[in-house]
Amino acid sequence: MCSLKTSERNHSSKRDRGGYLNTYLKKISCKLGGIMQRFTKTKLFKVLIVAMLLLFLISANPYNFFNPFRSIVTTVVLPFQKFFYSVSFGYGNMKDFLGSIGQLKDENKRLMIEKQELLARNAMLSDVENENTILREQISTLPREKYDLLAANIVSQDPNGMGNWLEIDKGSDDGLSVGMSVIISKGILLGRIQEISASSSKIILLTNSKSTVNAMTSNNGTKGIVKGEYGLGIILDMVLQTDPIQIGDNVVTSGIGGEFPRGLFVGVIQEVHNSDDNLFQQAVISSPVQVSRLQMVFVVKNEK
Repeated sequence: MCSLKTSERNHSSKRDRGGYLNTYLKKISCKLGGIMQRFTKTKLFKVLIVAMLLLFLISANPYNFFNPFRSIVTTVVLPFQKFFYSVSFGYGNMKDFLGSIGQLKDENKRLMIEKQELLARNAMLSDVENENTILREQISTLPREKYDLLAANIVSQDPNGMGNWLEIDKGSDDGLSVGMSVIISKGILLGRIQEISASSSKIILLTNSKSTVNAMTSNNGTKGIVKGEYGLGIILDMVLQTDPIQIGDNVVTSGIGGEFPRGLFVGVIQEVHNSDDNLFQQAVISSPVQVSRLQMVFVVKNEK
């Protein structure tokens, strides 16, 4: 009944793998059906049916007469009940366990997102706190008793990284003008305003090769001119050979010419040597200014 005709075999040989699988499954189904048919005709099957009916009648019968038999049936059936109950209970627990894993994953993902948000928020707060601390330190060391100062934020710097100039967010609308001195904390000279617009200003730094400042040493008044070294540093030039100058001397603005207020700190003498023509002395100045780390500067509007 389950056999295939020759024509069907020839036809099936032309089918794809899916056809072969269907044919194979049909054969297995036919074989299992035959086995079940033969099993239902055996004495063992009949005995099992009768035994199951008896067990059901005994366990369901309410009369005490069947109590001894019911006890035997319970003893026989109980291990199987325990087995099937434990399997079903284990399946339920496993289902709950797998469900809880999914919930834990979702909860863990949510907690990770919250953690990242908190870290970002703490980083921002820490950055703001550091900025406020730096600003307080700068303001506390500013020579406000001597100058009328205006705070300004740096909005851009020399893109070549040469330290030649920077731009601030204050301009003529804020009362600024070309030539005004720009300082940082402790009255350290940074440069002066070279170009200006209504809302911004461009500052030429001391390190710019076009920058010149009349200066002197603070301990003995030796005078010279501070010049920029192409964005790399600053020197004190045009110092007379007869004037005393030595390593460690502080250099400040002299106020000569009126371009810069007197007494603004420039730097410390680091090296001293003669000029190329041996007519003057020349000194390398170490400046405390780190332009790349600056965020705010102060413009000297007037002297008090």
